Amino acid sequence: MKGTSNTRRLYDDLAWLWPYWGSPEEYEAYCSHVTRRIRESSRIPVRSLLNIGCGGGKNVFNLKRHYDVTGLDLSPRMLALARKLNPECEFVEGDMRSFVLERTFDAVLMDDAVSYMATRPDLRSAITAAWRHLEPGGVLVVTPDDTRETFVQNRTVASPAVGRDKPANLDVVFVENCYDPDPDDHHYEGTIVFLIREDGELRVETDRHVFGLFSLDVWRETLKEVGFEIHQEAYSEGGKEYATLACLKPRRRRDDEHGHPGAAESAA
Repeated sequence: MKGTSNTRRLYDDLAWLWPYWGSPEEYEAYCSHVTRRIRESSRIPVRSLLNIGCGGGKNVFNLKRHYDVTGLDLSPRMLALARKLNPECEFVEGDMRSFVLERTFDAVLMDDAVSYMATRPDLRSAITAAWRHLEPGGVLVVTPDDTRETFVQNRTVASPAVGRDKPANLDVVFVENCYDPDPDDHHYEGTIVFLIREDGELRVETDRHVFGLFSLDVWRETLKEVGFEIHQEAYSEGGKEYATLACLKPRRRRDDEHGHPGAAESAA
């Protein structure tokens, strides 16, 4: 995508605004959907969950009622926010494509952070890393922000700041715009404009992100290549429909000695 920067300031110098972009309680409906998909698709009791790309920990805030949750994210500033919101949970810094935790979990969640996988090799690497950290019989739930089938060109949404801890002198409006300059590639540009007023004085900050944009066929093909069995269900929120993929790791498959998923395992 020519001329597109990928600054991701929301996870760096503007991370302090994240607590005001939707309260943790607003994530409860999605997390209830996730727990139901795990319950229906898992073949083992689910006590532990790894939230890959946990960001500021708002999903963790809701999921920790049901599971022993560990969060993983690439941004130290977002992890600091997640720890403040969920001091009883463990958080680890790592890249979703290559992290190694030396333990497995009964369930794994990758929600909108997986959208940063802007190439098919990166997407496969993230899914493979999730596989390696998932117990056989466990479930990976993955919810891409957009697929080719759901993407709306030039979609723009404005959200005012909320939050119990928002200072009285601070007002913020978050404006998101999604635009795909080249429908023949596998990514699009997400631009965020922050209208920040402190004591009534306005400053405008901008942020640009590059997101992957794949068809559902590509998603399903990649998940199956890694070894997952897929159960798809739609999830609707704010007038938008998302494809939620509940992906079972079969109990008769394992990683081979080189760490590649999908190797056949002899019957126990």
